[in-house]
Parts: sequence; structure tokens; C-alpha cells
Amino acid sequence: MMAREKIEFEESSGNVFIDLGFSEEEAEELAAKAELARQIGKAIASRHMTQAAAAKALHIDRSKVSKIVNGHLDDFAIGRLMVFLRRLDRQVDILVSTKARRGARLRVKAA
Repeated sequence: MMAREKIEFEESSGNVFIDLGFSEEEAEELAAKAELARQIGKAIASRHMTQAAAAKALHIDRSKVSKIVNGHLDDFAIGRLMVFLRRLDRQVDILVSTKARRGARLRVKAA
């Protein structure tokens, strides 16, 4: 019987962007954008939409839909991503709490 090798690991902070070394402010914004983009992709998939159909529904180019669903979000502000979700019949709720409770959170749900 072989001896088990001890695997070292570091517990996550709960925000992968903080773990990657971004400042807390940057990390919160990146995490919010990532969640919004994830929900956009989920809404597109649940409707079985092509990227071309999604682009038409969102009033953007297909290449921008591709950027969103593939996580290339530098060109998109949080507000714009929220507009896209509303165009996909999704409701966006924002929950603000004290910093001790890890700052602002976005909750996205079906309308």
C-alpha cells in the first residue's frame, strides 16, 4: 500500500479575483461583471438562442455576444450588462450590506 502524499492548499477568500491579487474594489467589480455575464449566458442557453439571435435581442453585434459568454468583459460596464439581462426578461436585484458582510452583492433571477 502506497503512502498518501499530503496535498497543500490555500483556502479561498470567496472571491477568486481577490485570490488572484486584485484589490478589493477591483475584485468586487470583476466578480459582479462575471456573475452578470454568467446569467446572460444562462438566459441565452435556456432560450436555445444562437449568438446571432441573442445579438438581435440585445441590440448588439454577434461578436459582442461572443465576448460576453466567453468572459471577455473589459468593454462592458456593469450597467450595460444589467440592461442586457432586462432585454432577456431577467430581473436584477442588488443587495448592499455592511463591509463586514463582504460588501455589495448582485442577485440575478428570472423575472
